[in-house]
Amino acid sequence: MTTDYEKEHLALLRPHLAECTVLLKKDGAFPLEGPCEIAAFGSGVRCTVKGGTGSGEVNSRVFVTVEQGLQEAGFTVTSTEWLDAYDALRAQAKKDYIRRLKKEAKAAKVNYLFYCMGRTVPEPEYSLPLKASGDTAIYVLARITGEGNDFSPAEFRLTEAEKRDILFLNRHYKKFMLVLNTGCPVDLSEVQEVGNILVLSQLGVETGHALADILLGRAYPSGKLTSTWTGLEGYPSIGEFAEPEDTRYREGVYVGYRWFCSAGVKPLYPFGFGLSYTEFGREVEGVTLTGSYVTASVAVTNTGGCSGKETVQLYLAAPQGRLDKPARSLAAFAKTKELGPGEKETLRISFDLREQASFDEAAAAYVLEAGDYVLFAGNSSVDAKPAACICVGREILVRQVRNAFGKPDFEDWKPEDSRTAAIPEDLPRLVLDPASIVEEKPAYDTEEEIDDAVKPLKDAELAYLNVGRFSKKGGMFSVIGNASSHVAGAAGETTSALRRFGFEPVVMADGPAGVRVAPRYYEDKTGAHTVGSAIPETFTALMTPVLKFAVETMAGKKPLPRKAEVKTHYATALPIGTAIAQSWNTDFARLCGDIVGDEMVRIGVHLWLAPALNIHRSALCGRNFEYFSEDPLVSGLFAAAITNGVQSHPGCGVTLKHFAANNQETNRYGNSSDVSERALREIYLRGFEICVREGRPRAVMTSYNLINGVHTSERRDLTQDVLRSEFGFDGIVMTDWVVGSGDGKAKYPSVQAHRVALAGGDLFMPGSQGDYENILKGLKEGKLSRRQLEINATRVIRLTARLLAERAVGKDLP
Repeated sequence: MTTDYEKEHLALLRPHLAECTVLLKKDGAFPLEGPCEIAAFGSGVRCTVKGGTGSGEVNSRVFVTVEQGLQEAGFTVTSTEWLDAYDALRAQAKKDYIRRLKKEAKAAKVNYLFYCMGRTVPEPEYSLPLKASGDTAIYVLARITGEGNDFSPAEFRLTEAEKRDILFLNRHYKKFMLVLNTGCPVDLSEVQEVGNILVLSQLGVETGHALADILLGRAYPSGKLTSTWTGLEGYPSIGEFAEPEDTRYREGVYVGYRWFCSAGVKPLYPFGFGLSYTEFGREVEGVTLTGSYVTASVAVTNTGGCSGKETVQLYLAAPQGRLDKPARSLAAFAKTKELGPGEKETLRISFDLREQASFDEAAAAYVLEAGDYVLFAGNSSVDAKPAACICVGREILVRQVRNAFGKPDFEDWKPEDSRTAAIPEDLPRLVLDPASIVEEKPAYDTEEEIDDAVKPLKDAELAYLNVGRFSKKGGMFSVIGNASSHVAGAAGETTSALRRFGFEPVVMADGPAGVRVAPRYYEDKTGAHTVGSAIPETFTALMTPVLKFAVETMAGKKPLPRKAEVKTHYATALPIGTAIAQSWNTDFARLCGDIVGDEMVRIGVHLWLAPALNIHRSALCGRNFEYFSEDPLVSGLFAAAITNGVQSHPGCGVTLKHFAANNQETNRYGNSSDVSERALREIYLRGFEICVREGRPRAVMTSYNLINGVHTSERRDLTQDVLRSEFGFDGIVMTDWVVGSGDGKAKYPSVQAHRVALAGGDLFMPGSQGDYENILKGLKEGKLSRRQLEINATRVIRLTARLLAERAVGKDLP
């Protein structure tokens, strides 16, 4: 039976879901006047995807497919014969694919389970007659990606069968819409004649209802793209992607729309683009400069015949000096309320010019170079017009820092022509007073406190606080994210070995599409135990029955005791991260965080392993669906909004991930992201900084990858100098779930617990006997100081004590 809180959370989400969808093309055929006969084709009709695979999957009690959503809305689906035939064809394709993978894994001498992780059944080629009645049709194209594997070019492109059927339906039905049930871009270059294209995305539980609402005009699309969409060959090939050992980010700061705008290349659908059922007019009423804060007043008028919402985006073009600059960078944005036909709203959109400083590696400083900074206002990175010019008379040093990270073996790409575009003579000119910007100087190497409670601990006791609670089962028991004894199916927890000293554990559950725990469980004196499997179905979809049984057993599956009381804690599957960001509505993002925080309290979870905010560097990254955008400002603001929603609940904290430059799944444990200091700071770290300053997250998770040859979790310059000293982070730093020690053949050595502790990493997760012993060995050999362990332990016990105290009293503590 669905609980009241599940119903309440779904009711809160549904009115906002259309905001996450993006209308790419329209010809006036939609919305429909009412429910009717509808011919629904494509894999996404019945095999609708609610989200990607991996740690972000959520065990929800219910899920509404597109077919169910249409039927419940009153439509008569007339294509059931095609859908039945496709189901049979897809089932056979799955069997064939599994046989192929088994052969490949055996030939490569690779563990089948790890070989399959993140892989999904490719869309099969088929030839099925498109017979159905009615004059309205949709084709729901679905793609699912996931943790552990990157998107292939074949998956990015449409199959021959998909292209053939989409074009046929567009030509033979009076009203036709192509619906994209995808978590990432796909190549639409060969179906551009289609008149109506909707990015439905993957919206969690209510995906099917959301589409029905949009088709009927009960809700309207108001989302904008947070990444550039174009044909596969239209993306830049400057930087490397999915290299097995070193991936060189040669494109530097020219990521996504920054490259398209700077190189003068027109994509199919630019960053920030999205249509509506209605039309909008925009007029800049004025721009002011107060200190270093720029404020634009933009009037938005609904000039069409339907209600809708519009997003106004401000971009800045910095002057070209000794540092080359992208032609445009997003500076701020705002979304209107719902505007009826003829209704008008004036948005006041502000940003701090200091946040637009460029990083000068030679000076190890963020600077505003002298010159004219042109402000653009519009509703996409392409459709934005000059609105004002901010004049900076001399170079201003905004923040003096330390260089970190080392240098890669290449120089960043620069546009051949980096001249500043001509500035309209009639543009308003605002002059910045240099005295309004005071130079920032972070304090490094400060003395850190050690709590009196950890000082009496013996080395062997102290080491427990630096690793997660570990089980002798180890291995797969932990990698699948089921290493908690207090909440069945939770990813892990802090140690229970020191409870006699008053150090109680806190529980961590995966994210970011909701709280991932086991849906059914029972409890006994040893803790909470999963009934069945805590592993989401898609994780085991490509396993043989024998492998599935083995994984479930290692995950803690036990025979159900005769008198055990089976309990449930289902969670709400939220829209994927990209979909949430496509709303361009941070209030909605906060609502999503609020739902997560409420369920954390109900279930007994203290730290949520989310939000994830890595950059959409390549359209082929398998984990892009978890992330928000190719732009760091969008990423940081949405992560902060979700953080504030979660942490408004007592005893709840988020864990920002994956810190940092985690932009591919290929060899994710041993691949080095080779990237310049400037690109790291302006693109890959900036979103984290925004979230730390705006949301005050309680934890950060380092990524599996290396940066310039050193594991992120072992980089003290990353976790201590940048994260703590520069960003002001005061929570705990944990590793991602490290399992195993590698095969000794990789270019880079595997991460070691003592080196993580030395770098200021507070928790090695999920923890194992070997990790614990590695820390003690590091102490004994003088590679790790006891003082550093005490500092790490201090941070852990203070955060855990605070979370537990807040949960106990039911409110946040000062």
